[in-house]
Amino acid sequence: MEVNYCMSCGSPMETRDVDGTSRRACTRCSFVHWGNYSVGVGALVVRDGKMLLVRRAQEPGKGNWTNPGGYIEQHELIHDTIRREVLEEAGIEAEVQRIVAVRDQPRNVHNVYLAFEMKYIGGEPRADGVEVDAAGFFSLEEMASMQVASFTRWLVDVAMSEGNGGLSEDMEPVVPLNGYGLFRK
Repeated sequence: MEVNYCMSCGSPMETRDVDGTSRRACTRCSFVHWGNYSVGVGALVVRDGKMLLVRRAQEPGKGNWTNPGGYIEQHELIHDTIRREVLEEAGIEAEVQRIVAVRDQPRNVHNVYLAFEMKYIGGEPRADGVEVDAAGFFSLEEMASMQVASFTRWLVDVAMSEGNGGLSEDMEPVVPLNGYGLFRK
């Protein structure tokens, strides 16, 4: 989809060279459309050696078991998004431990997906009845006979692998940066 009108002032857009790349730019103000991007997040919550999964009730992936997750909201910190999504989709309270995997998927809407290791805090799995129609904690043996999405199978391997790698939230950065979500090793 081509951007025809400026999202800042409403004027017509034109294609012009911006730093060696053809971009849609406003004919009136300084607005440049840099592309279409989305950032998704996913939760890897393990309790008693079992992984939290939800079954998709909507497309894409209807009927597949996946880890809870979703897309960040414009004015929401990423770690707040993933806590909210786990609670909304599965009824589970969990806290972010670290980012343990990243997927980069260039396409019409370039998608970046961050997978978070999360600590189970409380609650019993319950589906929201809208986005997902089932939720539960499952062992690797149980998952073998379930319709688990391929990317989720990869994430299950990440979650169940030993090691403490990944990026943790920096709660006390050396320089105060209010409003930032900062993660570091």
